[in-house]
Amino acid sequence: MPDRDTPTADAWEPLRSELAADLRRVADRLRSMSQTRLEAQVVPPEHGMPPWGSRAAAARGVATLMSDVASALEAAAAGGGYPGYRPLPELSVHATGDQVAVAGHDLQAALDLVGPDDPAWFGPYDRRPARGGVQPAVRVLADVRRQL
Repeated sequence: MPDRDTPTADAWEPLRSELAADLRRVADRLRSMSQTRLEAQVVPPEHGMPPWGSRAAAARGVATLMSDVASALEAAAAGGGYPGYRPLPELSVHATGDQVAVAGHDLQAALDLVGPDDPAWFGPYDRRPARGGVQPAVRVLADVRRQL
């Protein structure tokens, strides 16, 4: 694991910047939407991305994914294995922007705990470098941004 006190280039760049920019855009956009727009169906996702249904469902899905990845990184930093996952509570559609923001901030904080090449468990049989779990989460967030 790299020494976090050494002033070097951030090993997570440009992924960290992409995550931060899309996180702000998605959370702000969701917070400004009416209930009707949040509950409206979204266009089918890009190839390989999960189908969402409504904008609120897409927000909950990406918030859950970011929360799961953050948990995996935190467990890896603590020397643990697969952390198991807890579903996020299903709150009002108006809370989805806040859920995305909180889960995204948790993921951003977890990036400081491990390096991109540090191994992490993203499922009971899915051990890979940390970047292998973070990159898909960032791609899904970008897909949700495009669908809003």
